[in-house]
Formats: sequence, structure tokens, C-alpha cells
Amino acid sequence: MAESTDQLGKLEEKIVKAAELFKQAQAERRSLQQEIEKMRADFKDRLKRADSLEEEVHALRREREDVRARIEKLLDQIESLTKADSAG
Repeated sequence: MAESTDQLGKLEEKIVKAAELFKQAQAERRSLQQEIEKMRADFKDRLKRADSLEEEVHALRREREDVRARIEKLLDQIESLTKADSAG
């Protein structure tokens, strides 16, 4: 009788320990899920920022090309004026 009570006590301890481990695993799982959601949100924010920066780079490149074309046009005008002055 004492032996079966002892076995029942050991079984009860194992069940309690298993329940505690299960609760701990669930808490860790919830924590990891929250961390994943946070990382996903951060990733989306960074992706939006990267898209925005890419658009800005394209706009700046277009602007640079426009400025380059205007400067070349001005240089051509200056060159034609200086040629006219030196010829005349």
C-alpha cells in the first residue's frame, strides 16, 4: 500500500512538473510570437523607408541630369558668345 502511495506521489510530481513545463513553453511561445510580430512591423517600416529613399534617389538623379543639361546649354551659349567676340 505504501509503495502504491509512493508511486502515486511520484506520478503526481511528474504531472505537476510537466504542467509547469507546458505553461513555461506556452509563455515562451507567446513571447516569441510577440517578438515576431514586432519584427514584422519593423521590417514593413524599414521597407517603406527604403522605398521612399529609392524614390528620392531617382528624383535626385533626374534633377542632376536636368541641372547638367542646363549647365551644358549655358556653356554652349558662353562658348558661342566668346567665339563671336574673338572672331569680331
